Amino acid sequence: MKTYTKADLEQIVMTQLENLNAINDLLCIMKVQNELLHNANKKLKDEISEFKEKHFAYPTGKRNSK
Repeated sequence: MKTYTKADLEQIVMTQLENLNAINDLLCIMKVQNELLHNANKKLKDEISEFKEKHFAYPTGKRNSK
């Protein structure tokens, strides 16, 4: 079994803290990217709905009878 000195343990804790901070930074970036994707998807959905309404509106009138 290996024995750790106080300096070894402090170094391990500092490394873990750096890793946690890096993970936190990545999570913040992912949250921003997720929000951007959500907004882009919403805008795209709205644009598709508008396109469908404008280009595929069926005329409301008499049908030709044969």
